[in-house]
Amino acid sequence: MEPRRHRGRLRARDARRFRHAGGVSGEQTPAGGAGQSRGRIPATLVQPGAVEFWLAVIVIGMGAGFGAAALTRLLELVQSLMWHGSGTDILAAAAAVGAWRHVLVLLGAGLVTVGGQLLIGRLTSGNNIDLTEAIWFRAGRVPKWRTFGSAVLSILIVGMGAALGREGAPKQTGGVIANAVSDRARLSDEERRFLVACGAGAGMAAAYGVPVGGALFALEVLRGVLALRLVLPALLASLIATAVSWIALPDAPTYHIAAYPTSASAVVWALVVGPVAGLVSVGFVRAIAWADRNKPKGRGRFVAPLLALGLLGIVSIPFPQVLGNGKDVSELAFTGQVALPLLLMLLVLRPAATVMCLGSGAPGGLFTPSLTVGALLGGALGRAWLLLWPGAPAGLFAVVGAGAVLAATTQGPISAVVLMWELTGEDRSFIVPLLLAVAGATLVARTIEPRSIYDARLTDAEVRERQRMREPPPR
Repeated sequence: MEPRRHRGRLRARDARRFRHAGGVSGEQTPAGGAGQSRGRIPATLVQPGAVEFWLAVIVIGMGAGFGAAALTRLLELVQSLMWHGSGTDILAAAAAVGAWRHVLVLLGAGLVTVGGQLLIGRLTSGNNIDLTEAIWFRAGRVPKWRTFGSAVLSILIVGMGAALGREGAPKQTGGVIANAVSDRARLSDEERRFLVACGAGAGMAAAYGVPVGGALFALEVLRGVLALRLVLPALLASLIATAVSWIALPDAPTYHIAAYPTSASAVVWALVVGPVAGLVSVGFVRAIAWADRNKPKGRGRFVAPLLALGLLGIVSIPFPQVLGNGKDVSELAFTGQVALPLLLMLLVLRPAATVMCLGSGAPGGLFTPSLTVGALLGGALGRAWLLLWPGAPAGLFAVVGAGAVLAATTQGPISAVVLMWELTGEDRSFIVPLLLAVAGATLVARTIEPRSIYDARLTDAEVRERQRMREPPPR
């Protein structure tokens, strides 16, 4: 633990130096010489370096779109080959095969993880290459090949059934592309920092078909600031990436649900459940942080993936819903097709599987797993609520719960609301209960735990320094 604290102090010290030099945000760079102006994010085409910057935004968007499309197709190919079924529905495919395939495929995922760690090099696990750390404490600089290798490895094992998210790979790839383009264009550290966040958001936007949500995710969650001068380049990068990805991926919502009418029952339920979702989110974030701190070292890192993923394979025989990122079981919950006993069982098994996979050193994302925890929580509490106050559709509670936990675990309420709209293709049908639950969950989570799932791996010193960097400067 001492080396970890020492590294945290060094990164925090570097961040303070950068902040004191005026490099935290394009909004905070003082006007003056050309070097200072060059460090700002150009809001127009006549500012110094604007042409290079906006061309970089376009190239990053295109690269993130192609990368996300290729990685998504690779995921579908691996899933189809491993489970002898649909490349887009791992639940249906896994339910149709024999028990032996569950164990063999997940043991194979463990072997792939071990082999990938050896191939990538000195990495303890792919998740140690953290974009949040790079954006806040490394001016956006990420090790290109190691990060891309981690992205490909995560796609392979998620396609084989690891209980992690697929968004980590296109997010990392977009960040790598943005870093490389910033090098090529000789952009400033602040421009690089911002564009790496935009590239990561664009990769996510392209993978899920959520251009507005991806842009807001880049600003609110990754960059930690919502400023007018930053919105347009983030939107442009995500829009271009999404449009490019549509060449190979369908232009359709990720989750297909009906339009749910708002009712008094759902509104009151959202007021009650919001704080509960916040508490559950804090527990999930802290479990993720614990798993990361306690990853096996030395030879143990080559044994742990086999044990963890092998155990996941055994558990998946009676409960195939624990496999993959959770998208399939979330959609079933959104449409009210999961019974209460199974919701309660999966509410324990799904997050436990994600924490176990992450703690073993397997790389992967946390976006959809967090959303799935919220869908299961909302579905379970909603069905119980209907016994007291019937009248609302059961699936509505799962949708609202998913948005609340997503907002609280990412600490990005605005992006979470927009993402739920884009992911479901619905805009107003569940807006009132969703906003109420998101507000309550985020407020409770922020009050108790300053970390989100994307900076759960930061040290305490880094989290405090990041909080100071996000605060506006005194006037």
